[in-house]
Amino acid sequence: MPRKAPTSIFLIFLCLLLLTFYSLLLSRSAISLSPTHLRFRPRNLNARYDAPDSFNHVIREDINELTHRTRLVTSIQGPVESVSVLLPNWEVLVLVSHDTPLTSNLGIGSFYCFFPRNETSPAKFSGVLPFTSATTFKCTLPNRNRRLQPFHQPVLTRFPERETNVISAAPVMPRWDFLAYECFSTETDVVLFVKGVNNRQGINKSPEEFRCVFGNDIKNAVKTPVTSSKQEVFRCLHPNLMELSVSPSTTAAAKKIKVSIEINREKLVVPSAAYYTPPRRHMPSNPNPTSLLCATTMVYNVAKFLREWVMYYSKIGVDKFILYDNGSDDDLERVIKELNEEGDYNIERIFWVWPKTQEAGFSHSAVYAKDSCTWMMYVDVDEFIFSPSWLKNSSQPSKTMLKSLLSISSNGSIGQVSIKCNDFGPSDQKKHPAMGVIQGYNCRRQAEQRHKSILLLEAVDHSLLNVIHHFDLNNSHYNWKELPLEAAVINHYKYQAWPEFMTKFRRRVSAFVADWRTRVNPMSKDRTPGLGFQPIKPEGWENMFCDVKDDRLKLWTKKWFGSQTPQGLKMAWQL
Repeated sequence: MPRKAPTSIFLIFLCLLLLTFYSLLLSRSAISLSPTHLRFRPRNLNARYDAPDSFNHVIREDINELTHRTRLVTSIQGPVESVSVLLPNWEVLVLVSHDTPLTSNLGIGSFYCFFPRNETSPAKFSGVLPFTSATTFKCTLPNRNRRLQPFHQPVLTRFPERETNVISAAPVMPRWDFLAYECFSTETDVVLFVKGVNNRQGINKSPEEFRCVFGNDIKNAVKTPVTSSKQEVFRCLHPNLMELSVSPSTTAAAKKIKVSIEINREKLVVPSAAYYTPPRRHMPSNPNPTSLLCATTMVYNVAKFLREWVMYYSKIGVDKFILYDNGSDDDLERVIKELNEEGDYNIERIFWVWPKTQEAGFSHSAVYAKDSCTWMMYVDVDEFIFSPSWLKNSSQPSKTMLKSLLSISSNGSIGQVSIKCNDFGPSDQKKHPAMGVIQGYNCRRQAEQRHKSILLLEAVDHSLLNVIHHFDLNNSHYNWKELPLEAAVINHYKYQAWPEFMTKFRRRVSAFVADWRTRVNPMSKDRTPGLGFQPIKPEGWENMFCDVKDDRLKLWTKKWFGSQTPQGLKMAWQL
């Protein structure tokens, strides 16, 4: 018995010795690799800094510590640098810089996310961000990695079976609820979109609590004052490019400049996926004439609805459509392409991958479209404006119809016109009506509900604050007018056939409205009466929300957009 203890100690010592030798062998193998066999791992995007010579990796781009941030190359194109963000529902968004080649004889598909613990999941191509040209993929965080806290970034690879020799721990993956995600430069300032700082609707922190931070490290980073802090929108002054060692003529592609928000009191820089684009000194003239009236909305998988919406509004006065695509995976791109090729429509699609950012997307549109649109109409693809007077006084649709609503004013100071909504129910429909929503749904609730607005873009307040339905205005110059129901109304086909309505349970797009499955605010107007927190069809759904039969717009569009065929009546948007 006395000899067993020394024997056990000797065996433990021998195991530790062998483990140390094996680790040193791996380290030597890694360091001896030539530079062409190394590639850099995604950066950790979140770190506090207390010393003046330290800095958050949100801003830091230099790559010096090779032995701690390298791994074997397995992509057939060579190095693939990426940054990943954890989205809701365990989705992982992977962003690859525009200057990283990804295409090959295998195409842009066949990528995988390789996670710690040797777990993988397919990486599906999602789209290309329009303002940074970054290529995005989405994959799912594997189950075992969900138990690792904090979550770690994956490696994007074509050959996950070669990714077993991880040299160092993967960097921490920033979470979507605390991130600078988009940036837009105007001639006079920078508009930065940041999630997780102003978290509560109506409660915004003072601009003096923040600074915008531009640059690649602490030695040449430039900080500028924040002039506005509302919701997820922060405005700040442009940096001095000379201080960043950037020539004013240098393009954003040639010099990537990270930008984020610094929270002064906490000495914390928010993790960032946003890049700054210096303004052009001499803005080129717009090759296209300014549209008097544009329409914008945030969409997800609306291909089957789009033709009806675009054709209707185009006939009554909308000159241009700007769609913020929130990650659609249906035939939306094809439908947009077909409509544009028909020659009568001008539709722009902006790939806006960021979830629960409808207010921010609308704020973005107010500055992005200011040079190409005078008025902007904010209505969804299931919302249709009409005036009861059109039914009596017009034999054909006219492009002056919507614009006539904007001139209902005793003076020229109107900056926003709001129109009330009537919410329509399923109207005994069991599936999407082939002739479209206007023909399919004709029974609505008695009381009008919310409103939507048409906005004069030059009247928008500097903060870009909006609550989806309307914007804050520059009150010193402009007023807000709400039209009576006799002048105009919106048919909102809100409660459609159950297979269509249940898709809403995927996610709410508003930053300040709880998702359908979140068990809060059961009596909120944003929830559906009689419906719980799960997509379970209520009994009698087909006949719910039916107080008033309203055929006005149905009859009007049948007359103006319908035609008789051997197979019966066919609407212009039916293929």
